[in-house]
Amino acid sequence: MPAPLKKPIVVVTRKLPDAVETRMCELFDTRLNVDDRPFSQAQLVEAVKMADVLVPTVTDRIDRSVLTQAGPRLRLIANFGTGVDNVDLDTARNRGILVTNTPGVLTEDTADMTMALILAVPRRLAEGAAYMRDPATKWSGWSPTWMLGHRIYGKRLGIIGMGRIGRAVARRAKAFGLQIHYYNRRRLPEDVEAEFEATFWESLDQMLTRVDIVSVNCPHTPGTYHLLSARRLKLLKPSAYIVNTARGEIIDENELARLLETGAIAGAGLDVFEHEPAVNPRLLASDRVVALPHMSSATLEGRIDMGEKVIINIKAYADGHAPPDRVHAAML
Repeated sequence: MPAPLKKPIVVVTRKLPDAVETRMCELFDTRLNVDDRPFSQAQLVEAVKMADVLVPTVTDRIDRSVLTQAGPRLRLIANFGTGVDNVDLDTARNRGILVTNTPGVLTEDTADMTMALILAVPRRLAEGAAYMRDPATKWSGWSPTWMLGHRIYGKRLGIIGMGRIGRAVARRAKAFGLQIHYYNRRRLPEDVEAEFEATFWESLDQMLTRVDIVSVNCPHTPGTYHLLSARRLKLLKPSAYIVNTARGEIIDENELARLLETGAIAGAGLDVFEHEPAVNPRLLASDRVVALPHMSSATLEGRIDMGEKVIINIKAYADGHAPPDRVHAAML
């Protein structure tokens, strides 16, 4: 670890909650993004040339072309987010730059939104809400056969990734009467499986053929890119639904759009997309899709908690200690 720094230069790439920015300015020599416009690559390069600490968000691409131009001062990237797929960890490590994230603080918020989408897609909530607001339509009252969806009680939920968020989703889903199935790199301890009455599958392919709803809750890594490939998506039942609040790159989005158009998959609830902020227009055009603008972690409480994690990591580094949320490539 470097020698302690009294007030490191900290460059923040986006507008953060006022309480977080105020505390950062008290503790560090902080340069804020008052306009809240995403940094261009040229601006990111300028930031890494001058900063001791860079505080990027998950939409900032801190890749090799940026990091190789970093100045000698840059020694910490304190990512404002849990995922770090926006940072080239190998290049950072080779240049002696530490990377931290904000684990744990978004678990409940993301699980809440995942559960909301699990409810919204089969029950056609977005369609119903849009109908009521459309001035071209006039609701004529209740009908026994109109706007029929499907119940989720008793259905099988297949969770991909049983980390903090996956378990929080399982806890909520079990309360709604869903049967929990999961695919994970490692099987959970028996007592945890018993808590959820969960069924473990060593084969993702086998799980996909049997479940009614798929919830994607694993991180985006080179190993999970297009984990739900065209081949695997075709394993799903025509009555199955997909919910993704993790990362868009985990699903082959073009194939998902095609299967939704042909009715080979019943529906999808998507909070993330493969090429954000661009969204496949075929998905937006589908009544089978509930699309949200990457807002599963968007609570004021969650954002402040993230900011506090960032501050703790920077303060530990500035005091000459190892940041508590340091990310190692082996963790991914």
